[in-house]
Amino acid sequence: MSQVLTIARPPGVRRVRLETERGVFAALAATPSGSAPSGSVPGGSAPGGSVPGGSAPGGSALLVPGFNGSKEDFLPLLPGLSAAGYAVYAVDQRGQYETGAASAAPAYDSDSAAADARALAEALGAGPVHLVGHSYGGLVSRLAVLNSPAPEVTWASLTLMNFGPAQVGTPTRERLELLLDALGSMAVPDLWPYLRPAEDGIPADVLAFLSDRWARNEPEALRLAARQLLTEPDRTTDLKGKGVPLSVVFGTPDDTWSEQEAEAMAEALGAPFTKIPEGGHSPNVQRPAAVIEALTGFWASLAP
Repeated sequence: MSQVLTIARPPGVRRVRLETERGVFAALAATPSGSAPSGSVPGGSAPGGSVPGGSAPGGSALLVPGFNGSKEDFLPLLPGLSAAGYAVYAVDQRGQYETGAASAAPAYDSDSAAADARALAEALGAGPVHLVGHSYGGLVSRLAVLNSPAPEVTWASLTLMNFGPAQVGTPTRERLELLLDALGSMAVPDLWPYLRPAEDGIPADVLAFLSDRWARNEPEALRLAARQLLTEPDRTTDLKGKGVPLSVVFGTPDDTWSEQEAEAMAEALGAPFTKIPEGGHSPNVQRPAAVIEALTGFWASLAP
């Protein structure tokens, strides 16, 4: 489960809904001073229009959360990334939290999730977008690049955060198999007592948020994501040939994928590898300043 320490929304971070050709997605947006979120309407209102977007000197970035995650996983990153000159959008994937089905006849498989990411990038209307995928979001983001007809036109870069080259490691595999078994006979909200984190030090509002977020997961989205995490093949060679600049950021310790296999993947990709000690599986939450430094340093290195 992704980690969240606070759900307080920092100044300058807006709730928006991003309209795409594949549906409407809940998001959090932060843009440099003087620019407005692109292709969006304020959160809490019915979708039906757009706010004229402003240009961001550094470009735009799309942040994709992991299994049972949400846009709130990236709250600690948004102010720092926007202050560095980037327009950043953290989304709930289809089937997650406030996005829900996103459209009629929704599909929750990983290829459909990758198509959602491409549609979101196109809806921003800001040229090539920096893509960041955390955990299962890394799997989806990798597919978004692999499945794009012209990756360099859609994507300015791809950063894989706490994601490995293929299927998850043994500890996470065992937990996902148990979850799949439970989903066969129990409703999603009824599973919360077995997944609830220890309350030590966790504010009551965060616990309430985690419970609500879990309950709002679409069961089929959870099933298909879990199965993909258990069976994902190694696509490293295919990704290297796509012509999109790549980086790998990895918080330690993490038992979802090992540091060693993530570093080997980065080496095979010819991508910079940033290790973030004490970042755990969610360095975006535990060590946000280090993640901001890694992302902005990488993105700046690509600027003309």
